[in-house]
Amino acid sequence: MASGGQDAGRKAGRAAGFINNPEVRGVLFQIAFLVVLGWLAYDIIENTARNLQKANIASGFGFLDRTAGFGIVQALIDYNEARSYGRALLVGLLNTLLVAGLGILLATALGFLVGVARLSSNWLVARIATAYVEIIRNIPLLLQLFFWYFAVLRSVPGMREKWSFLGVFHINIGGLHIPRPVFADGAALVGAALLIGILAALIVVRWGRKRLDATGQAPPSGWISLALVVGLPLVVFFLAGRPISFDVPVFNEQGPLLRRGFQAGSGLTVIPEFFGLLIALSIYTAAYIAEVVRAGIRAVNEGQTEAAHSLGLRQGQTLRYVIVPQAMRVIIPPLTNQYLNLTKNSSLAVAVAYPDLVSVGGTVLNQTGQAVEMVSIWMIFYLGLSLLTSYVMNVWNRRVALVER
Repeated sequence: MASGGQDAGRKAGRAAGFINNPEVRGVLFQIAFLVVLGWLAYDIIENTARNLQKANIASGFGFLDRTAGFGIVQALIDYNEARSYGRALLVGLLNTLLVAGLGILLATALGFLVGVARLSSNWLVARIATAYVEIIRNIPLLLQLFFWYFAVLRSVPGMREKWSFLGVFHINIGGLHIPRPVFADGAALVGAALLIGILAALIVVRWGRKRLDATGQAPPSGWISLALVVGLPLVVFFLAGRPISFDVPVFNEQGPLLRRGFQAGSGLTVIPEFFGLLIALSIYTAAYIAEVVRAGIRAVNEGQTEAAHSLGLRQGQTLRYVIVPQAMRVIIPPLTNQYLNLTKNSSLAVAVAYPDLVSVGGTVLNQTGQAVEMVSIWMIFYLGLSLLTSYVMNVWNRRVALVER
């Protein structure tokens, strides 16, 4: 009897020890969490499918092959009302990439300029840069978007008038009218020459940096690169018989009132919705990038500046060759966040009817009722774009990171 009681006590002790083991308990909790999460996901999917069935809406992505039946004012690829919903979404996706890509370039250039200006020894320049940052980043982006679109771009001349700059660029309420490039046979050779020139320029810049590190002397990499990028395509352009021409926008000032204005089909028109969104995104994000740049430059020890000056480097050379390369190690991580924010903020395009992915997708959703599929497409696109941006910036960050020996 005593032996049986001892065995039962040992078994109970082993069971209690097994349950009280932190590792075992952690695994059990994780399994329970996954079971509950799976049950919730199953219940949501089943409930959604049931509701779609009640509404007579077929699930799946087959609707992408159906005819869209609506036009889009800006399309980077061939598109008309007879195209499919999938083609319409592709047009919206490219419009999003266009405004996000150009916005990142403009915001980066303006942000670096303002960030350096905030540290200027010139009192007026520093105060103007400070006022820019404090005003812009404390006003919601949506209000700034309304300001640029409704207050500024809607104040330009009407459809029968125009403002001209250099006789080439014209603007009115219909948008910016510029010459449209027309490509003939041989234009591909010019494009290939431009691509080769850019690749060769990158090699020259890389060689110039290595020579600067090895000898302390900077070769004229900038002039050589300029000659490769500009000169080489120009030579091929003339040798190929000038295969690229420009279709200039035609403005009718005479005749019946309804026929005055820019002639349809002439030149290239950039819609004001694109301009309003691009300006608002660039200026807003540049204010945050300016603070990132200022903090990065501040993080570099002042002794580096004094050492550079003692070697005879001027202020601009010190900033370019000594301060900024070291500051980039601090600047790049938060700069990535600003790029991601700009990309996601581009979805505000729907407020001014710019045909980005969200705006076009909203039209598709209203016509088809495929809410789950459309939301999935939006989420997958923005998630994929954010992950790609993060990957590229992380690669850049690793290249400039300080490697300890």
